[in-house]
Amino acid sequence: MSEEYITIDAARLENYAFEMLVGAGVPMDRAALVSRSLVEANLRGVDSHGVQLLNFYIEHMKQGCMDLHTSGSIVTESGGCMTYDAENGIGQVISDICCDHAIRLAKENGIALVTVRNSNHFGAAAFWSQKIARAGLIGMTMCNATPLVPPWQGKEPRFGTNPICMALPGAPETGWLLDMATTTVAMGKIFKANFSGEPTIPAGWAFDSEGTPTTDTQKAIKGMPMPLGGYKGSGLAFMVEILVAVLSGGAMSTEVGGVRIRTRPMRCGQMFLGIDVERYMPIEVFNARMEQLIGLVKATPAAPGYEEVLVAGEPEWRHARHRRLHGVPLSKGVWENLARTASIVQAKPPAVESQKL
Repeated sequence: MSEEYITIDAARLENYAFEMLVGAGVPMDRAALVSRSLVEANLRGVDSHGVQLLNFYIEHMKQGCMDLHTSGSIVTESGGCMTYDAENGIGQVISDICCDHAIRLAKENGIALVTVRNSNHFGAAAFWSQKIARAGLIGMTMCNATPLVPPWQGKEPRFGTNPICMALPGAPETGWLLDMATTTVAMGKIFKANFSGEPTIPAGWAFDSEGTPTTDTQKAIKGMPMPLGGYKGSGLAFMVEILVAVLSGGAMSTEVGGVRIRTRPMRCGQMFLGIDVERYMPIEVFNARMEQLIGLVKATPAAPGYEEVLVAGEPEWRHARHRRLHGVPLSKGVWENLARTASIVQAKPPAVESQKL
């Protein structure tokens, strides 16, 4: 069944997001960073972490649940280790600062781990791992989030989707980039299905409110995402919680607010890890070895029903190349929700035309 979409140039979409954030009271330099991070996700086809998040961000801001001006502060620093208090600041602003600290400390010590408490949603984790990677490091990012996911064998939420992301130094859009939730899909994909008016979602994405698997979008919205691979996904989510919440001294599990709990500050935790490859081998050697490994994997004969073997990052980079040329498609539902939020902050939506896709 075809759906109604609008398509908009990425630069115009970014400017629209920027104007909405400024209208919500975000300082201009910070609004530019947040809007760029969201549209980069849309370009890569990760629409669940794109501009549709503005609806949640601005609602949270309007309720006074986020400090739009703080830059946070260092709690402890020792060698390559740092604890940072975000002081309820904008997630992207705090992440930008903490990535800079991770880069500095990794260059000084060979490896650095910055763990953050009392932060807010930072968009797609890939944006931050790639920032670290551009400095010539292996970059890893993790965070906890609104507790939406039951532990394996449970029926009440205790974890967020708790993503894990890794990017490689200097990797062009032919390299390798892993960005994955510890659930089968990010909750944003279920929200996107709801915004788009899709009555069902694929099997394996979600439970209903009683912990029974469902493909009904409305039951999923009121229910919970499924852990990736059952108990294995639960274990990974727990691991992330340890590194970003237990280690940082921040909010854990049901103490975290956010996307579905919007009446209090989010207080999520984040972790940024940098590894200096040059401490192990010249970067050129590392990149050559990665090319060899990727080549070995992609040379695998495709299984029935597939044309080729893809590695992490390839689908997103292909989306990005196409969308930079042809624009970013957004469902009519997402666009209308953005327009409603824009009206609250006196931002005018750009003129667009709809089409069936």
